[in-house]
Amino acid sequence: MTTFTLNGKETEIDASPDMPLLWALRDELKMTGTKYGCGVASCGACTVHIDGVPSRSCQTYLGDLEGASITTIEGVENEAAKAIQEAWVELQVPQCGYCQSGQVMSASALLAETPKPTDEDIDTAMDGNLCRCASYARIRKAIHRAAEIMEA
Repeated sequence: MTTFTLNGKETEIDASPDMPLLWALRDELKMTGTKYGCGVASCGACTVHIDGVPSRSCQTYLGDLEGASITTIEGVENEAAKAIQEAWVELQVPQCGYCQSGQVMSASALLAETPKPTDEDIDTAMDGNLCRCASYARIRKAIHRAAEIMEA
């Protein structure tokens, strides 16, 4: 049994400590917003926040999460996330949308820490979040726009 806080709610899950968090979220808890992309932490589609830090859920095991605070795309509600979501819609960032939950999770963590990021800050924070549609220029522009929204 592993106990952690998930999107602000204490959660217990009776599963193997070797189960990746991604599968616990999707298969056991029926939270499908976090996506499976590669399974080896290289694409970022499965990004969640663990204790406030963007983390790849496909390579994070339940046994390592006792007492942790986990936020998924379904529960991210901070000012940065709201600004990111507004900018994403305004600038029509997604094409297919598959990677977007991971992109939003990484971008919202960046803005929570760095409210006025440079292009270099964005590139560093978003490194490892792959987009098959190559929407990188729109993603960067939307992060800058979200920073503007947060300033207003």
